[in-house]
Amino acid sequence: MIGAKPRRILITGGNAGLGLALAKKLSRRHSLLLSGRKAREDVADLLPQGAGYVLADQSDPQLSAQALVTGIAEFGWDRLDNAVLNAGIGIAPPDGLDSTEAIRLTLDVNLLAAILQAQALFPLLKKSRGTLTLIGSVARSGSATIPAYAASKAGLHGLARALRSEWKGEVSVQVLHPGATKTDMHDKAGYDPGRMRSLFLEPDDVVAMMASAIAGRRSPVNLSWVRYLNGGAFTGRRL
Repeated sequence: MIGAKPRRILITGGNAGLGLALAKKLSRRHSLLLSGRKAREDVADLLPQGAGYVLADQSDPQLSAQALVTGIAEFGWDRLDNAVLNAGIGIAPPDGLDSTEAIRLTLDVNLLAAILQAQALFPLLKKSRGTLTLIGSVARSGSATIPAYAASKAGLHGLARALRSEWKGEVSVQVLHPGATKTDMHDKAGYDPGRMRSLFLEPDDVVAMMASAIAGRRSPVNLSWVRYLNGGAFTGRRL
């Protein structure tokens, strides 16, 4: 039965937002290795007890992939059951037009890093016939306020489809698209949603739907109000 025994799970961007919320949910049942761009001493108080941590700055995609592989080996793992590539950024340009620098940074962090990390982690996932989970966004269909972010998440959707076909029978691949959630992401992006924030989903509800979708290996999955109102946070398989 999926979820019946502890797993070795890597979560990128696991020191904040949905990544940290997911780590806290899974920490009681599974062994976790988290990554982020901040030094361990700066986030140690936030991390679940027993979780490992790797410094991996996704603004340098190649070095971040190398850091993950090295960190996994140093943590004593020779395989992965799950890799959740969650780390990402959003930049909301005030006039709706991203600068060239902002576009490059967004694509490096959200898309190129995920491509290189997926390639680097494949051998470890293959050993366990594990699952690669890419965290996209419902914004992938287009957003007037964060165009480069939307494009990067659309790229993850296409990447998941390609890898799901290429790695069939060796590693499961899925992409999950969370809806707007009450994290600090919008503040970091420089966007104030105003009264709309009250309609955002709670992080615990979103990660409950994430965990169920990961356990079921379904793809693609929209983690939106529609799924939540249909009981998505309370039903489904347990991870």
